[in-house]
Amino acid sequence: MEMDIATLAKAIAIAVGAIGPAIAIGMIGSKAMEAIGRNPEASNKVLVPMLIISAFAEAIAIYALVIAFSI
Repeated sequence: MEMDIATLAKAIAIAVGAIGPAIAIGMIGSKAMEAIGRNPEASNKVLVPMLIISAFAEAIAIYALVIAFSI
């Protein structure tokens, strides 16, 4: 079971590219829940920006996947 270099490079690209967005999405959700917990009336103002920023963070992971497929 020999693993070639391209397969290893793809695995590393996906792993490294997913770590940052995963941490970012966790922090975004955590801070949003904290903000809503402190001020429940602001949930409508917090929810939409939280979802938009989460989508941008997820796009970074998709870029890493695209790079891995191009290797």
